[in-house]
Amino acid sequence: MSLEVFGDRWSLLIIRDLMVRGLRTFKEFRNSYEKIATNILADRLRKLEASGIITAEEEEKDGRRVNYRLTQKGIDLAPVLLELLIWGARHEETGASCALIGELAKNREAILAETRRRWQERDLTPIFPDFGDAPLASGPVRARRKSAPKISRGHLGRARRTNG
Repeated sequence: MSLEVFGDRWSLLIIRDLMVRGLRTFKEFRNSYEKIATNILADRLRKLEASGIITAEEEEKDGRRVNYRLTQKGIDLAPVLLELLIWGARHEETGASCALIGELAKNREAILAETRRRWQERDLTPIFPDFGDAPLASGPVRARRKSAPKISRGHLGRARRTNG
């Protein structure tokens, strides 16, 4: 049953973008690196909402605008998504450096705790550093690859950038 709910590529990318990139609106999802078609995006958002993984909320400042947010059921997917991101970064060409992959693997619990904290506090700051146009563990990106910023060990949960 689980794979029917969130097992297709687009649903996982929407969940990932809500969880680690801080995307919230239809327009932000549509304009993301993967360029999901609007009809597919609308369908997946409806399915994820019907499954109780996300919720749609009117924006306080502009009632015409809808923000999507993970529910408790959705944020409970954080350990699964983190493992998929680590796996993808290890086995596929992504914008993530080997050092970052190692840090993610070693600090799973801290990353998950920070992900949950940000969700509870509605903090939209991306949990992982920006890799430019590169997708996070979702396929080859050789031409657009940037070197990833280093993450200071003591502040991994906050993904604080350091020069280097």
